[in-house]
Formats: sequence, structure tokens, C-alpha cells
Amino acid sequence: MDRYWLTRRELAGVLRSLEGRGGEKPSDILRHAWLRHASGGGRSEPRGMPPGSQLPPIAEKLMRCGDRRGFSLHEIADLGHLLEFSTLSVTSMQNWVKRDFKMFFHCPQAGKKYSLDQTAMLLMIDDLKANLDFESIRRLFAMLFCEGTGKLEGITPLMIFDCYTSLYQALDRRRLWNSMNEEQMEQAVWEEAAKSAEEASALTDDQKAALHTMLFVAVISIQAARLQALARRYCQAALYMRES
Repeated sequence: MDRYWLTRRELAGVLRSLEGRGGEKPSDILRHAWLRHASGGGRSEPRGMPPGSQLPPIAEKLMRCGDRRGFSLHEIADLGHLLEFSTLSVTSMQNWVKRDFKMFFHCPQAGKKYSLDQTAMLLMIDDLKANLDFESIRRLFAMLFCEGTGKLEGITPLMIFDCYTSLYQALDRRRLWNSMNEEQMEQAVWEEAAKSAEEASALTDDQKAALHTMLFVAVISIQAARLQALARRYCQAALYMRES
């Protein structure tokens, strides 16, 4: 990938940092991604800022301002464009907040902008729709979040987004998708999701079970989105070559 991009874990880290819970500053996370981009992702990182590379406007805004409590839908779409194999768009999110998931988006919670938790929920919907229909996602959300606020005592959408993106990255680093068959992969993801859900001590057993399922489905959905993006890329290349 030859453009500036973030992993979902990095974006979760940026949002948690803006919330005041992350260990790194947003600028540190974004700078690390910038250096990785300039170095090709595998070589040692150069000192200072990478020459000749261009930072996307939304990333530049966050580099300059470390105090932000919400985003407009256009800004959230710009964040989505930084992610690998994401299809987030303003039009889709407008439909989600006004129609498909309006029970969880009573109104923007950060002035005229959507809060960090609402931003995380929109990112979650974009991930989950790779595998689930909207009715299934709504029912899953209803087991975890209160309508109107989109939160549950002891857990928030941002915490869940942070958790499953961390899980995905950890499993990806283990090369899980290449080293196991389908049954082994399912068991590994299910067990890791169970461990994470069990750490949410404030939840009831039913809520932990719902969180367990949410984490499992979300991790699998990211991998599904990755494969779908790969299929689209090869299809577009074949069509383009045929037309030329």
C-alpha cells in the first residue's frame, strides 16, 4: 500500500488517547505510521520526518490538535479512508445515524459533532457489515448498549473497538490466518475473545457472552473485509486491463 494508512489498532489508539486513556499522544501514533509509510513498512525507520511524503488533512489536524472530543461525519469518513480495506462513506453513515441505527445515535454527543464513542460505533458498524446484516448488528448492539446513549455501565463502544482491533493485530502477528486450518483458526479466535470478555468484570454473565460474540465476529469481519478488498482489487485490475 503506497499511501499513508493506519491499522485499526492505531486508530483505536488515537481515539483512546484523545479520550485521555492512551499511553501515547495522538501525534506520536500518527508520526509512527508516517515513518512506517516512508520506510516502506519493513525497513528501519528514518530519523526525523520522512521527506517527500504527504500527510492526509485529517491526520495533519490531529497532529496539530491533541484535544478533540468529537468528529463530524465527513471527518469520520476521512478517518475511515486511512484504514486498510475500509469502505466507510458519509452517505452510508448518514443513513446509519438517521435510519438504520438511529436508536443508538439520538443526537451528536459532542456539540455538533459525534463523540469518540459514537465515532467508534460507526467504525464498528463498517467492520461488522462485512459479515452481518443490519438487523443482526442492531440486535447485537442492543445486548450491549443502551438505546439513545450507546453505552453500558462499565463498557463503551470505544473500549470494544480498542479490544477487538488489539485482538486482530495480535492474531495477525501470529500469522494465524496462514498457519491454521479453518477449525483451528475458529478455536483460537474464540478462545482469545473469551479471555478478553472475561476481563470485563462489571458485566453480567449474559453481557459477557454478548461481548464474547461481538469480539469474535468483529475479528473475523476484519479478515473478511481484507479478503473482499483483495477480490475487488484483482477484479478491478482485470477489468481495467481488458478495457485498455
